[in-house]
Amino acid sequence: MTRSRIEFPALGLLCHAVLLACLLVLPGTLAPVRAAPLYAGYLDLPVVDADGERAGGVHPGLPSDAAVLGAALDQARAAGVPARRYTALLRQYWLVVAAGNAGIDLAGWDPQRGPAVNAHTFNLVYVNYLRLASAHPEFWWAGLAGLAGGSFASGFFDMDDAGRVIDLPGLHALGSAVADLLQRTPPELVERTPEDIRLLAGVGPRLTAADLTWYQTRLMAMQKHIFIDLVPQHEAYLARGMAGIDELAAAGAIDGTLRAAWAGIAAGGTAGYIDALYRMTDREQNAIVPDQWDATAAARDGIGRVLTYVSTIAAKPAVPGVRAPGTFAPATVRAGDLVLRTPLPGFNWADRDDRWRYITGDLVLRHIDLKRDATRAAGVLAEPFPAKLSRGRLAARLPELLADLSGQWRIGG
Repeated sequence: MTRSRIEFPALGLLCHAVLLACLLVLPGTLAPVRAAPLYAGYLDLPVVDADGERAGGVHPGLPSDAAVLGAALDQARAAGVPARRYTALLRQYWLVVAAGNAGIDLAGWDPQRGPAVNAHTFNLVYVNYLRLASAHPEFWWAGLAGLAGGSFASGFFDMDDAGRVIDLPGLHALGSAVADLLQRTPPELVERTPEDIRLLAGVGPRLTAADLTWYQTRLMAMQKHIFIDLVPQHEAYLARGMAGIDELAAAGAIDGTLRAAWAGIAAGGTAGYIDALYRMTDREQNAIVPDQWDATAAARDGIGRVLTYVSTIAAKPAVPGVRAPGTFAPATVRAGDLVLRTPLPGFNWADRDDRWRYITGDLVLRHIDLKRDATRAAGVLAEPFPAKLSRGRLAARLPELLADLSGQWRIGG
């Protein structure tokens, strides 16, 4: 039996018509496939590399191209994305801008590579502080950071082209001199002598090049941490005024204390500048680096404590009129009727409360005195940074320190 074939002419015509219509549709009439916005991959990233311990910026997944970062930021702002969702992007952008203006290769800025590799960048950080303070006299904290920060750290760096470490014999001589003086001091006074002084006598003569390199690396990480936190704020303010600061605050990148500091700068006047100086210095010393100082002082079985104390001895900030720590708070020991007076500081820079007491009790006050005389301040800030460094270097000042030890270590009633 033969099956008959049933034809559906109408259905066939309909399929052909649909196919033809699909082929003839103009490209512009189809809904376009939208590419993801540039900022999409940069939202909700944690800030993971802000402590200065590693190379690069605040997150390894963010680019270091200011144009790319700026375009992504503009898109996020235009789309109404809450600032808290692009905190890392925002911080990275202003950090890249800040590094670029300072002449620093952010991607290559890695404290872990050691002092020789980072010597040039070490200089550029402080040169940049002085640049900001000279171009913008209202930036009082930047001036203090350039003058005091550079001279403090320079005691542990020989900033020639090779970035050589200072010689160990100098530090050995310092430790040995203290040890000799303690041997000639009555035991009852030695027992009451601050532990830092006794550690210097015991460990100082045995410091190694590896110890110094480790400590310099710690200093460079703290230097970078401060830069990452505070310098981008300056660039945001210069580019966008308080709108830039308010965006950082909305993103959670700065707190109300820092926002108030910038508002004082924006309002103008000495009172606002002084207030901002205190707030930013407090941020630097009591929020950014205190944990790193604690960890440094506690490390290497006494070595960290000795090296932070040597930093305190060697510190001679380049702010005119400021006293060295050993003059500001010399170690004085009493045992019965006996008194030991020394030219050594009675505190360690690594200790939070004592560091803050010195900073607010002398360093900041002398900087305020300097800034009240605009002509004098401009001249001090304009002095080439290498000249400031050369005066602060421990190697250059060691003979003076040893002479002070021998002449001012006094035992009396």
